[in-house]
Amino acid sequence: MSDVTHPSGPAVLASDYFHSYSVVGLLAVVGVLFVAVAFGAGRLLRPVVPTPEKLLTYECGVDPVGEGWAHTQVRYYVYAFLYVIFAVDSIFLFPWATVFAAPGYGATTLVEMFIFLGFLAVGLLYAWKKGVLEWT
Repeated sequence: MSDVTHPSGPAVLASDYFHSYSVVGLLAVVGVLFVAVAFGAGRLLRPVVPTPEKLLTYECGVDPVGEGWAHTQVRYYVYAFLYVIFAVDSIFLFPWATVFAAPGYGATTLVEMFIFLGFLAVGLLYAWKKGVLEWT
């Protein structure tokens, strides 16, 4: 029985592993610094001349009339949530299809996907029974 290890030992494997994460961390820090410098430069360079007209609420070139609060019906949010549910469903179906084709994973992944789709179907049935899907 042969023991397959890295030629320089496990310490080198750990350093390679953490080196890849340090590159990602450094890239994240550079990204945050880039955004912070851009916002700071914008704050220092922009002119600040507040006038009463500039402090008014602007809405598509129309003078604001009435209160700033508007009633929005909840059904728009419900449709958005349902869209997100089915978008997430499709995201999980693609990797499942690749694993399903691999030898030895067929039955297990098929059962797992039917359980996942069952949960989604129960959520859709609940929304349908509550009358959320009816556009009135």
